[in-house]
Order: sequence, then C-alpha cells, then structure tokens
Amino acid sequence: MLRLYNDGKRMTAAFSGDIDHHAARDMRRELDEVIERSQPELLIIDMEQVGFMDSSGIGLILGRLRAVRAFGGDVIIKNARPEIAAVIRLSGLSGLLVEGEKNETKCN
Repeated sequence: MLRLYNDGKRMTAAFSGDIDHHAARDMRRELDEVIERSQPELLIIDMEQVGFMDSSGIGLILGRLRAVRAFGGDVIIKNARPEIAAVIRLSGLSGLLVEGEKNETKCN
C-alpha cells in the first residue's frame, strides 16, 4: 500500500505491507504519475510500515530516484527497519538512508 503526502516541493511516499513484484508494480505506476505532475525537490520514502522487501522494492526505489533526479530533485529513505535497511545497503543505496526521524535532509 502507498500513501502520498505532497506539499509542493517535498513529497512523502509512505509504503506499507510487503513490497514484492506485484505491489511494486502498482506503487510504481501511482508514484510515477504524481512525480511527473509535481516534480518534487525531495522525495521522502517512508519505510516504517514495510515488513518485507525483495529486489522489486530496490527497482522501485532506483526508478523513482532516476525520475526525481531527472529534474534536479533527490530522494531519501527514512524509518527503514533493520532488515529492510540491510537490503537497501546490500543494493548499494545506503547513501539514501537517513538514520533517525529528525534527519530529513538530503543525504549524499
């Protein structure tokens, strides 16, 4: 499941449940429409409610990273549980992870 919060310059995509092939496809479609329209300066991916993520979730993140960076924006990932953060680190995307709730700045 995906909930989107957009204040114009910053968009938060709050993921929940398991991110597998089927869920990622639906999330990708919904996110791409909103990213194209609003072109946020920062996309915050909130993973607090994600229980499982496979390589489809990594593909989801990478594609949105490319989409947002195409017009000069950036992406951060926050609230990832240790097992989800481990998958993200193994994929080479650890620079996007923000440790701690109060740190919502660009992380590179």
